[in-house]
Amino acid sequence: MTLLHHVLDRAVADHPDAPALSHGTETMTFAELDLAARRAAGLLAGLGVRRGDRVVVCVPGGTAVPALLFACARSGAVFSVVHERTPVAALVHVLEDCEPAVLVTDDPAAQVAAVQRGIKTVTLAEVRSAPDSDAVDAPVLAVDPVCLIYTSGSTGRPKAVVSTHAQVVFAAQAIQSVLEYRPGDVVFCALPLSFDYGLYQVFLGLLSGACVRLATAEDAGPRLLRELVLHRATVLPAVPAMAKGLARLLSRPGAQPPPLRLVTNTGAAMPEEPLRQLRSSIPGLRVQLMFGLTECKRATIMPPDEDLRRPGACGRALPGTEVFTVAEDGRRLPPGEVGEIVVRGPNVMAGYWRRPELTAQRFRLVEGLFPQLHTGDYGHLDADGYLYFSGRRDDLYKERGFRVSATEVEAAAHRVAGVRSAAVLPPGDGREGAVLFVVGEVVPDQVLIGLRAELEEFKIPGRCLVVEDIPLTRNGKVDRRALAEGL
Repeated sequence: MTLLHHVLDRAVADHPDAPALSHGTETMTFAELDLAARRAAGLLAGLGVRRGDRVVVCVPGGTAVPALLFACARSGAVFSVVHERTPVAALVHVLEDCEPAVLVTDDPAAQVAAVQRGIKTVTLAEVRSAPDSDAVDAPVLAVDPVCLIYTSGSTGRPKAVVSTHAQVVFAAQAIQSVLEYRPGDVVFCALPLSFDYGLYQVFLGLLSGACVRLATAEDAGPRLLRELVLHRATVLPAVPAMAKGLARLLSRPGAQPPPLRLVTNTGAAMPEEPLRQLRSSIPGLRVQLMFGLTECKRATIMPPDEDLRRPGACGRALPGTEVFTVAEDGRRLPPGEVGEIVVRGPNVMAGYWRRPELTAQRFRLVEGLFPQLHTGDYGHLDADGYLYFSGRRDDLYKERGFRVSATEVEAAAHRVAGVRSAAVLPPGDGREGAVLFVVGEVVPDQVLIGLRAELEEFKIPGRCLVVEDIPLTRNGKVDRRALAEGL
């Protein structure tokens, strides 16, 4: 399989009547997903969408969204999923950047913005009611782009990572070969499909024959435990806030554990305590921690429960790929030495949409031929090839002349008694030192004293603030911009 829609074709051939997706009260089989995708492809063809055209999808998650994505793949179009709560001003940037042929949205303001720019619009109801179609698959090549994922980083306007059919299929197959989702699994996905961690759950479900439960952000809140039990979920792709919330729900008297067999995590470092609580509360639960970024989807994955034997590690390179670290001069570093993390392999995506300078900076060609991704993240490998993440480029800062990792400080703060959540705001914008924000039944001096048992003195932030909660982005990551605005 080298084309994205071939993944769906194989799933239909293997188990046509098995449940593929569920959302709300609706369940869609693999055959029904294929039929919906072909109908949506006919709708796109009627709108004049051709090979290479972009289609932006900005609607609430549901079974129609994956159908649209496979419709784009069959049409040779390039899809980009944007969170439905994205402000119109931010959506306008996406529209002007990728110049789509079609915008799928129910938002009247977004429809007006699209029409003003000569972009056709389609509603979710029109997608759902599209008639049967005899549209023929476009003559797509494996090297053709199929997906744009917009990622903002910490500053500047969002940029889009370009993924080809071959890159998406390879990454999904490599991830599945390690995670080993199974037929009969129910994957509870409360992550938005605009987030690649959420999007790839759909692909993993197709590759494995699992059913993906497309949940909402509200489902991941106070009712998370109830939803997991109700839908008999066996796999939970989690971010730290979700894992912490589930651990708290399970600590209540009489809480019924869900039938989860696997929890995964990527995107942000997972504290040890919620995992300990989850393992204690859910019999037979396994955990697989991962490291990755949009530019390569996954770089490393831990074997099940290997975090218990190698605390702080985030896995080995995906099969068929390579991960190593380099010094500032580009020299490869031996095990144990911290440097920039570099990824090589077919999981490295094509680059940034219409950003040649940034693409050249991050996606470098070795000897002019072999691409490798310079992540801007730092860490080291041990002698067995396990990666230990030190911090992202934006997480590393200078404190009193020393380099400090916000990730390391946050992990240490989580180990202080009484701290439930923690986030570091590095120096900048007039702030001379880092600020530590914590949630819990603690006082600032107590936290700073506790950190002295965990960290060198120069790594301890000068200020600690106790807050009611840590603001998060829609993808469950710490929103440091919101933290700064609250000072």
